[in-house]
Amino acid sequence: MEEKKILVLGRRDHTEAMRVAAGLTIFGHEVRLVFMTGPVADTDENAAQAELLELSDIVPETTVEEMADDLAFLDAGALGEAIASADRVVNL
Repeated sequence: MEEKKILVLGRRDHTEAMRVAAGLTIFGHEVRLVFMTGPVADTDENAAQAELLELSDIVPETTVEEMADDLAFLDAGALGEAIASADRVVNL
């Protein structure tokens, strides 16, 4: 299987976006995860998924200004570049 650049956009379900992003690394793909629409909820389930991201070497990014102190912030231009450079975009 050829390695792909995959961009996972966490728009509606941050927990599922984290799970999917971590899972895609099993196939050797380069995966980026961008949280959108609002801050990630502080739940046990999200904490568990965040551990999977760490094990998968995925460093999430965000378009949410409230999260910009903790994660790399992508403005509209940077998000557009990320989308354009990806082989596949997964919208969750």
